[in-house]
Amino acid sequence: MAIEDHTRVRPWRSVDRRASRQIHVGKVAVGGNAPISVQSMTNTPTTDASATINQIRRLEEAGADIVRVSCPDRDSTLAFKTIAKAAKAPLVADIHFHYKRGIEAAEAGAACLRINPGNIGSMDRVREVVSAARDHGCSIRIGVNAGSLERAVLEKYGEPCPEAMVDSALNHARILEDLDFREYKISVKASDIFLTVAAYQALAESTDAPLHLGVTEAGGLRTGGVKSSIGMGSLLWAGIGDTIRVSLSADPVEEIKVGYDILKSLGLRTRGVNIIACPSCARQGFDVIKTVEILERRLEHISEPISLSIIGCVVNGPGEAAYTDLGFTGGGAGSGMLYFAGQTDKKVSNEHMVERIVEAVEDKAARMKATREAEGVSAAE
Repeated sequence: MAIEDHTRVRPWRSVDRRASRQIHVGKVAVGGNAPISVQSMTNTPTTDASATINQIRRLEEAGADIVRVSCPDRDSTLAFKTIAKAAKAPLVADIHFHYKRGIEAAEAGAACLRINPGNIGSMDRVREVVSAARDHGCSIRIGVNAGSLERAVLEKYGEPCPEAMVDSALNHARILEDLDFREYKISVKASDIFLTVAAYQALAESTDAPLHLGVTEAGGLRTGGVKSSIGMGSLLWAGIGDTIRVSLSADPVEEIKVGYDILKSLGLRTRGVNIIACPSCARQGFDVIKTVEILERRLEHISEPISLSIIGCVVNGPGEAAYTDLGFTGGGAGSGMLYFAGQTDKKVSNEHMVERIVEAVEDKAARMKATREAEGVSAAE
């Protein structure tokens, strides 16, 4: 169902996604024709269940489809049970090396285990983890990282390279396949975007497993957001990727925001308000930068897909408004024009424009939600 007034068929804007088999992380479908899911990871001590639950709630409010929680020790998996019961989003238990943590996490309510089966010891141990995952409805993410490749792989290739990362991933996948377990997805992350992109491109041609995208250890909010947008954006544009995590040295909520912005830019998800705004210049009839900053904050709670143009003058304002649900174009004498679906509505003073725009967006969101619910359409984009 197309619920945006301005939605039109534009073949040159479409992305043909790679065909992959579908798995589930709890209630969230990953791969196949499912929407590309957005993930983040908690950074609170898992043993502090209250703090971790509070952070998960903030991530859920921001739109997180899946949340990963680290389980480095027994106390963490004990707390994980309480955390999983409180969370609405399915949780991925982050497991490294110790197979018992994987079993405990599966029993505690994890929807997915992030674990490399080749790194947890003997086949008997791998069998136990896979059996626990199968018994408790857990999927598995094979998570290959350029910074932690197995010694044998590094000795074979000499250094982290796309071939080494894909080899490692397929070796881990082969172990699961041999145990008749196919509910897994794969990631091959690096901090270098060239290495990351090349590894995912090669992996996409070697398996039908759904792929989890990420540029690992990307950096702070600005630099990490840019690196992630370049790396993941190029892969997504090529149709590669079924679920993403933007790794930032920042508040995890920012990872969700940047993730959705990447997907919205490519037309792959539509959650929330997409603000189209000019960079401002001497022609502006109001303070565009300050206005956009305020609107981004005031409209964070909107989840319905709405496009909004905020343009400082009449040079591009009417044209941008013609292709957005709502728009505001600066004029003269301290006022501007408000647009609905490309049509002029009324002049609004600069003093009152923010309140009027927020009111208009909230009203449209409420009507869209009511229509969607009346027609029985899911909120998933």
